[in-house]
Amino acid sequence: MPALLSWIVVVSACSQSDPRPLASGGLGDPGPVQVTPSLAAPNGAVLLAGGGRLGPEIFETFVERAGGGEATIVVIPTAGADDEYTEANGLVAGLQSAGAWNLTVLHTRSREEADSPEFSRALRQADGVWISGGRQWRLVDAYLHTRVHREILGVLERGGVVGGTSAGASILASYLIRGDPATNEIVMAPGYEEGFGALEGAAVDQHLFSRGREMDLLEVVELHPELMGIGLDEGTALLIEGAEARVLGESRVAIYNIRRDRGPEGEGSLPPPLPFLFLNPGDRFQLDSHEVVRFQQSDH
Repeated sequence: MPALLSWIVVVSACSQSDPRPLASGGLGDPGPVQVTPSLAAPNGAVLLAGGGRLGPEIFETFVERAGGGEATIVVIPTAGADDEYTEANGLVAGLQSAGAWNLTVLHTRSREEADSPEFSRALRQADGVWISGGRQWRLVDAYLHTRVHREILGVLERGGVVGGTSAGASILASYLIRGDPATNEIVMAPGYEEGFGALEGAAVDQHLFSRGREMDLLEVVELHPELMGIGLDEGTALLIEGAEARVLGESRVAIYNIRRDRGPEGEGSLPPPLPFLFLNPGDRFQLDSHEVVRFQQSDH
């Protein structure tokens, strides 16, 4: 079947002065940290990728979870610097190589346009949404609390899959890190701390080891103990369905702010002084109980 690729692109000035509420949550004892995909989307799936070159396994898993080659998928490249999307950008190549052919690219800098029923129509029919990398603040300025934002969560409510890489992964958490428009070196940026909330109670970082960010999420979870931190290295992804997370790709995922009361030291608790848990490709992690099932490579 010939490829069906359409574009919905609206280019306009982007307002950076629009005030937005900070993420909810406070200090104190929040009780056990529990993170699952949004309570409004019990049947949906969230796929978080850490940027860099993603292998075919990640795109194939996303397309399969969306419903296979005939699934309707919306690609959002707005985190990137380009005001116009062209096919030469290559943002859909990974999805096409995984067998997806019914793709629509949705891109605007205008919040007014993003809040219109016409612009967001493709999302109402989508089985999956893929948000590409760039800078998180561009996604906040264009889409936070608009119809596009609501329709992305609607994909999850219908049991679809929402995924993203780099900035596109961080924006899916309820707490947004590295949202400062001036630099991505600022981990917590006032005014840009609220994400789309596809993953409640979480903060997601990316390019973890390649950019030496292993310790950065500790600052976030110390100030916001109600959050679980998820750090993803390049070429690596975490597929979350219900309360189970599975590592895909070639490197590791780090989980921050998990309970340490799962038995005596050496029987499931974190070995001090490491304040986070590493997950390897193929490992499965229960976001509610914090149990880990390590992947065992078969010899056959």
